[in-house]
Amino acid sequence: MKITIMGCGTSTGVPMVGCDCPVCTSNDPRDKRTRASIMICYDNRTVLIDTSPDLREQALRHHVKRIDAVLFTHAHADHVNGIDDLRGFHFLHKEIIPCFASRITLETLQGGFSYIFNEQDGSGYTALLAAHEVNSAFELFGQTFIPIPLLHGNTSSLGYRIGDFAYLTDCSAILDPSFELLQGVQLLVIDGLRWIEHPFHFNISGAIAAARQIRAPRTILTHLTHQIAYSEESKLSYGFELAYDGMEFHL
Repeated sequence: MKITIMGCGTSTGVPMVGCDCPVCTSNDPRDKRTRASIMICYDNRTVLIDTSPDLREQALRHHVKRIDAVLFTHAHADHVNGIDDLRGFHFLHKEIIPCFASRITLETLQGGFSYIFNEQDGSGYTALLAAHEVNSAFELFGQTFIPIPLLHGNTSSLGYRIGDFAYLTDCSAILDPSFELLQGVQLLVIDGLRWIEHPFHFNISGAIAAARQIRAPRTILTHLTHQIAYSEESKLSYGFELAYDGMEFHL
């Protein structure tokens, strides 16, 4: 299984428009962050988690030829607004892609992007996605995906565990039942927005505390703002790293 961090940035991306801070003007390519998404490849299948507004750029950069399924963590714009970029894959393969999300996320997506899920009479546009509500673990091309309920400020999101890997973006707290689902994870990618606190996201110290409770040997901090330079990774303890676009893992 190969996991690729397609984007590790927060909702504004990095550089942020109009900003000339040291990170936004950095020459380190690892400080260039598109909006958060990952790609999981196994058995000649490609599973995407979230359709970032930068999906087209990400897919071109990584030479993505097809997407076999999409998982959504939640319905915030920086995680879903690239949904139209799935059209190119449909033009090539003529397949409706299955997507998986919580009920509330599907309701929001189907309300805002009804044409993605239902063919409109006389429009000439066919459906691109087939919706599947996630309530428990499910099988997808021979792998078990376990949804991990998370708190995202006053709302909720889903993380996903696949084997020894877990992806927990956009979260500010993990409740005990979800910690139990995460025991034994070897590689953890988790929201670590910035150094200072935020009401809807773990900051770096919060993410580290959660990762230590999970006891993952390797933890990658993602969904990073322009307030964190990649060069600051040296401040982290052993076993903790900052994500960068294009980062790959093989499990």
